[in-house]
Amino acid sequence: LTLTCLAGIYQLAFGIARLGKLVNFVSHSVVVGFTAGAALLIATSQMKNVLGIPVPRGESFLHNWLDIASKVDLANGYVIAIAATTLAFALALKRQYPRSPYMLLAMVSGSLLSIILDGTSHGVTLVGEIPAHLPPLSMPDFSFQTLRQLVPKALAVAILGLIEAVSISRSIATKSHQKINSNQEFIGQGLSNMVGSFFSSYAGSGSFTRSGVNYAAGAQTPIAAILSAVFLAMILLFVAPLAAFLPIPAMGGIILLVAYKLVDLDHIRSIFRVSRPESAVLIVTFIATLLLQLEFAIYGGVLLSLVLYLNRTAKPRMPSIIPCPDAIPRRFVTVGPNSSRRCPQLDIVEINGSMFFGSVDWIAKRLNAIQADNPSCRHVLIVGDGVGTLDVSGAELLVEEAASWHQRGGGLYISGLRRE
Repeated sequence: LTLTCLAGIYQLAFGIARLGKLVNFVSHSVVVGFTAGAALLIATSQMKNVLGIPVPRGESFLHNWLDIASKVDLANGYVIAIAATTLAFALALKRQYPRSPYMLLAMVSGSLLSIILDGTSHGVTLVGEIPAHLPPLSMPDFSFQTLRQLVPKALAVAILGLIEAVSISRSIATKSHQKINSNQEFIGQGLSNMVGSFFSSYAGSGSFTRSGVNYAAGAQTPIAAILSAVFLAMILLFVAPLAAFLPIPAMGGIILLVAYKLVDLDHIRSIFRVSRPESAVLIVTFIATLLLQLEFAIYGGVLLSLVLYLNRTAKPRMPSIIPCPDAIPRRFVTVGPNSSRRCPQLDIVEINGSMFFGSVDWIAKRLNAIQADNPSCRHVLIVGDGVGTLDVSGAELLVEEAASWHQRGGGLYISGLRRE
């Protein structure tokens, strides 16, 4: 409850500060890698319920699988049969009747099989009766010790919730042709989590599954989500006692299906096919999700994405060019480093990229290489039409290079820089 409230406070603050654009710094590869890793963690956590093997709670991903491997001979055949039947029935229904409540019907089939096999007498655990009333009022724990422990984790939960919701809304918006206001989404989610923490809620966000079903059903406004909540409350009040007959292995089988659906195989294949840097980001985020705490996985993926981006922008293209006298209108053309068409005393260099603190070293090396390759060259003309930004470090580099070329008996000249 405290984690939910803190995450809501973060999200509301982000929205009020109009930080919605910060979501753009979390690449799609980070979200895909994290979601795939989380899906594998979810599936791993359910293996004890699917196999009937006792596994301690709270263990790491690797320790979980080591425990499962060491106790595989203790697997319960009745538990496996119920979980497998539920999963198979759900897959069959989904394939034949994709718009049916196949998960609910599959869990009913698992419950019936458990009754037929007398599962409770063979080690099959039931969920037990759920109280048939709405969630009660609650009070988060705002003690200093709890806040100190949860404030860093709440930031990760808040960011992940916002990333997931905005990513889902973007994917739906491409089909519905709607525009997304990230700041409004931040404020709405923040208020939802803050208020929900006083009504027994835990941190919520968007859902790929529910959003897809919602759109496929023809929903066009938030009223669809409100009606969904009303129907859910009715089910909770009138159908909840039937959960007493629901076997946990059946739920485990369904959760395995949910975990599988979280893995976006199409996007993973396209990322691997298109971009090596993005593939590296996906793999690092995926592995970090499995081996580290979840918030560090997000931070690690974002940091690696930014490092790779800075590495690309820190090496702007700087080809040597010469005027093309035959072209109308006049233009420059790229020329090779050993071309006889280059002037021996003047080199013309075009900079395509940003001149900022991260790229000044690369640009300086390129300008120094001109002198090293051709000692007779005394003058350099920089064509700056392709320079996107110029910060103080870039300006200081130009001043230093101008002085250096002047000392050699020549000069540094600039053309084409935009006015700003």
